[in-house]
Amino acid sequence: MAATAERRCRWEREQARLKATVVDQDTEQWQREPNFCGLERVGGVDLSYTKGDDTTACASLVVLSYPDLEVLYEDCRLVTVTAPYVAGFLAFREVPFLVEAVQRLQQEEPKLRPQVLLVDGNGLLHPRGFGVACHLGVLTDLPCIGVAKNLLQMDGVVRDELHREQIRSLQRSGDTFPLTDTSGRVLGMVLRSSSNSSKPLYVSVGHRMGLDTAVRLVGSCCRLTSGPGSIFGSTCVHHWRSNLPGQRAKRRLNWRISLMAEEPAGLLFTGSSPSRLSSVKCRSPVPCQGQSHARPCPSGQCQPPCVSCWTGRALLLKDNPYTVFLRVFVKIFL
Repeated sequence: MAATAERRCRWEREQARLKATVVDQDTEQWQREPNFCGLERVGGVDLSYTKGDDTTACASLVVLSYPDLEVLYEDCRLVTVTAPYVAGFLAFREVPFLVEAVQRLQQEEPKLRPQVLLVDGNGLLHPRGFGVACHLGVLTDLPCIGVAKNLLQMDGVVRDELHREQIRSLQRSGDTFPLTDTSGRVLGMVLRSSSNSSKPLYVSVGHRMGLDTAVRLVGSCCRLTSGPGSIFGSTCVHHWRSNLPGQRAKRRLNWRISLMAEEPAGLLFTGSSPSRLSSVKCRSPVPCQGQSHARPCPSGQCQPPCVSCWTGRALLLKDNPYTVFLRVFVKIFL
């Protein structure tokens, strides 16, 4: 208990120290342009956990061109998370892995360094005004925006009937309303990302960007995606597991796609295999020998069923009307 209290105090001091360096105003010329002229690369980061395991996660960074949103760079690493989860201190658990991803990008492809990062989490919309997006922005010195799908409740910001009524008042894509604390200070904005989406996004400043610009850019990315999907789908963890010793040898495939907003039917898979794919190309050596077929494999002999069809990028989203902002990764860890 003493160690936990000591850690919390240390983290609070570190948050306060870093918070003093946050810049909540536009710092780049492209941020002041009506159509973001000069913005060429937008990045997104996320840490997605495998089902039933809060210590094994996939840390991902994707850089897309703007405004075409074509994938320029992608990095996905399986990581072991050792720091405990403490409410209000999520950054100390996840940000080190995201910083490493940004550093790898800068070493491998410095010309593809993103001009802004969208972070799955909050920025100034935080009990101490320093969420994951702020933390990552300060450590990487990159403009960052916090984009969350759930409301982080704090003093003056609660999920009560008034809040639900305000959400219902968002009728069209781009509609917003502010989130204010008890002093009247605006902490973030609630944004309806699509006319077909009933779940709003919670947008807040991370670093080196004003709130109005952050909301405008997030809305722009929502409009640029084809169809009413979420602003971006985060990481798809494709992870092999072996049963515990003493049990029958067996491998099971766990899927998890965590979307930052709406989860349209057909995009969320949890279980031994996704079942909503119409057709995939089998790359198993036998017996299908590279022929396309519906899933599950009609021969029933692919072991495991056409799992190699899922190496590389996830084809299910390529021509799906619910195209998402970030490329879904499919990785196999043996």
